[in-house]
Amino acid sequence: MKQPDYLKVHLKAAPHIHSGREVEGIMRRVVYALLPVALFAVAKYGLSALALLAVCILGSLGTEYWILSRRDPQASFGGDGSALLTGLLLALTLPAGLPLWMALVGSIIAILLGKQAFGGLGQNPFNPALVGRVFLQTAFPQAMTSWHPAWAAERFDKLFGSSLTLPLLSPEYDGLSGATPLGLSKFEGLSTELGALLLDQTAGSIGEGSPLLLLLGGLYLVCKRDLDWRIPSAILASLFLFSTTVHLLDPSGAPSPGFMLISGGLLLGAIYMATDMVSSPVTPGAVWSYGIFIGLLVATIRLWGGMPEGVAFAILLANSLVPLLNRAFPPRVYGYRQGGRDG
Repeated sequence: MKQPDYLKVHLKAAPHIHSGREVEGIMRRVVYALLPVALFAVAKYGLSALALLAVCILGSLGTEYWILSRRDPQASFGGDGSALLTGLLLALTLPAGLPLWMALVGSIIAILLGKQAFGGLGQNPFNPALVGRVFLQTAFPQAMTSWHPAWAAERFDKLFGSSLTLPLLSPEYDGLSGATPLGLSKFEGLSTELGALLLDQTAGSIGEGSPLLLLLGGLYLVCKRDLDWRIPSAILASLFLFSTTVHLLDPSGAPSPGFMLISGGLLLGAIYMATDMVSSPVTPGAVWSYGIFIGLLVATIRLWGGMPEGVAFAILLANSLVPLLNRAFPPRVYGYRQGGRDG
């Protein structure tokens, strides 16, 4: 006799209740949030920024497809969108005149070592884009700290001379703009007006500026529930309070807290990289501790470290602490309370 359907037991792995949100949709919305920042970077640096974005995105997509196609011949080129997002984030952390072959190497490292080496999406303990960025900063320090001027008149006529440098050759830089605001503050004691930072009139990586666009994109993701607002809030609040204290103790030697908040890659890292769902904590206590740790470490590196910027290193170090934080702040078990069992 055939068993009725209502008596059949279906065994499936968690999650058993689906919210309707899919990885592809989340990745797509994050890309939408970053699209205005990328377009503004192209408007600011011209063809070199556009080429940098294209190389990083295609390099990430190609590397991911090459690896996945070895496991599954039916794998699609675009995949779930995570590789596209990795390439986009990596490009936004790079200087506009970085040789394109270096950008390609960084995108390959981001996917190969930052993601697929650990088993792919959902298994990577570190943010892949930051893995690629730190690799490039370590391997090519001069190229990663050479800044071209923004809003150059000929930016849409040709690429920067350094962009087309061949491998193993020294890049030839033309019209370098000098240090970033963080570099000027740390090594020369010069301050940059907040207005220039807000209007993105300073040198730096192509995604460092446009703080208003970064904040608007983050607000969009919060409204879509694709971003844990507690992480950037904890990062920005802890850095602000710590830098305010230091600035009050040493007004002439320490930069202002406002400068610390909107300079460099802090907003890009705090909103779009530290909040990576795979490499960030899940419990409330762990989330707040994670964000506070990043904020304090960024401030410490900027104020007393050997580098003017420390966002990438702070986030990667915090990523390594996520398993410990999740264990230190476990979720509350339903039906139990501290000191005994709920009755």
